[in-house]
Amino acid sequence: MEFLAKQTTKQKGDAAEALALRHLQAAGLKLVTRNYRTPGRGGGEIDLIVRAPDGTLVFVEVRQRSSASHGGAAASVVSAKQRRIIFAARHYLMRLRELPPCRFDVVSVEPAGVQWLQAAFDAG
Repeated sequence: MEFLAKQTTKQKGDAAEALALRHLQAAGLKLVTRNYRTPGRGGGEIDLIVRAPDGTLVFVEVRQRSSASHGGAAASVVSAKQRRIIFAARHYLMRLRELPPCRFDVVSVEPAGVQWLQAAFDAG
């Protein structure tokens, strides 16, 4: 795992997303889309949308931290961020003819490794 100091924030984020995607694909999930954004300002973004082997559509937030202080990467997905992800997921789902089962996962990328938190939060 590379955490290069000379990388820009976007490059670090892209690298973390690529690592998270490889981790999910190794577990049998298939990529549907990356970096889904709602149109306009004030919307939301979903880092990865993947499909689990059972057909569940999984909206994935990828978080990266260079250390586990302050609760680590997963703890940074606060309620305001969750609301934006849920908003974007609802927008994405409006395009589908049939609603599949869905869940919200968080993949944290830290120096100690990749942690995948399934059903990290819900839209309830």
